[in-house]
Amino acid sequence: MCVKFQTNAIANSRDTELGRSKLRKSKEEATMRLFYYVLLGIFYTSPAGAARRQQANGTWIIPDRINELKMRYLYSFFNLQTDGADSGRHDAERPGPAPCKALPGLSPGQGRLCQLYKDHMNAVALGAKQALGECKHQFHNRRWNCSILDDVNVFGPVITIGKFSSQSELFVLPAKVAQELIPLLQSFLIPARMFGYNPWIYFINAGIAASRESAFAHALAAAGVAHSVSRSCRDGQLSSCGCSRMGRPKELKKEWVWGGCGDNLEYGYKFTQNFVDVREKERKFKRGTREQGRVLMNLHNNEAGRRAVIKQSKVTCKCHGVSGSCSLITCWQQLANFREIGDYLRDKYDGATEVRVNRRGRLQLRDPQVSIPTVYDLVYLEESPNYCVRDSVVGSLGTQGRPCNRTSPDVDGCHLLCCGRGYNTVRSTLRERCHCRFKWCCQVECKTCIRSVDVHTCK
Repeated sequence: MCVKFQTNAIANSRDTELGRSKLRKSKEEATMRLFYYVLLGIFYTSPAGAARRQQANGTWIIPDRINELKMRYLYSFFNLQTDGADSGRHDAERPGPAPCKALPGLSPGQGRLCQLYKDHMNAVALGAKQALGECKHQFHNRRWNCSILDDVNVFGPVITIGKFSSQSELFVLPAKVAQELIPLLQSFLIPARMFGYNPWIYFINAGIAASRESAFAHALAAAGVAHSVSRSCRDGQLSSCGCSRMGRPKELKKEWVWGGCGDNLEYGYKFTQNFVDVREKERKFKRGTREQGRVLMNLHNNEAGRRAVIKQSKVTCKCHGVSGSCSLITCWQQLANFREIGDYLRDKYDGATEVRVNRRGRLQLRDPQVSIPTVYDLVYLEESPNYCVRDSVVGSLGTQGRPCNRTSPDVDGCHLLCCGRGYNTVRSTLRERCHCRFKWCCQVECKTCIRSVDVHTCK
């Protein structure tokens, strides 16, 4: 009996010590989480007023810039907390992540497609990069110039452009790290008792903007991916597709040969439809809510972007024969230059239609007098802010310091671009090549000319 009692006492002692050890470890992890939040400059501000407390609303304030060192700490902490029970194991002993798992920002559906089509990811990234460059070109002389989209993850951009609902939580997300930060915060699994709230709930319930600029960005991104994948098929870079199999156009002359290796628009359209739209389709919201309206808006604009690629494509023909006799003509379907697609979508942006979501969960015109938008048109849910001043909440970097054209009456003019605040003028010296001439053989000789110009920037 004594032996049994002693054994039980030892067991109870071990259980107590184990419980204390777990408690210490839990406290240490909580302290570590707090340390990394403070290190990153992420603070939680409790809502003011009892009524708002009942709604469990609040504000996460995240700095506009998070430097590389802080991000490295964040990644190391993320790896420590999400590798399972044996989190103390050295990083070098852990197996490396699968390529698709290493890509931040993928939704579950996109992750599965990435595993099936790993060789497509370079084309997807190239298409998104192409879209961002085109966006900056199209809006370089406007108040909103796409700067907020810099370095956003290409596989699922969160476009923080527009107004936030007064009923939703407020977020100030840094544009350069938003897509990396949110999935990491989701993985921290911070206990609710730590702050009294679960931070991830606030991110998924955030009032994401639904402005005209967001509509353009979604359409252009979808167009960029469709364009890039279609061209990659033609170039033989993808294992599951090749040259276009599009049928012969009826208006093509009978003596001309329909062949060659055209851009595979059909495949690019279908792949982009699956890969880009799956992010929206796997998000489930109550019918008729603003969140469901945003999903419908994104799907519509994604489709408009893909349709733009097809609509702007053209039939290209080439002559074959001795000394240009053109005895044989072959024709094929070819993508338009992406600049043409950007110009087309910019026109659609200017004529975008404002809509709202009804109780049945469908988009309908906010103004019944406006024409019903087609699948080629862009739609948006909220009016755009003026983008005159820096406001991270609405995705505006402001126009202070932006160069402007003093003599232009258009949107790039100092009066409009600077929002009536006036402008500063600085005398600048430019060095440029001039008086160039061709010298036989074979080079071009130029002189260097110096001239002074006035540079105007918004106050």
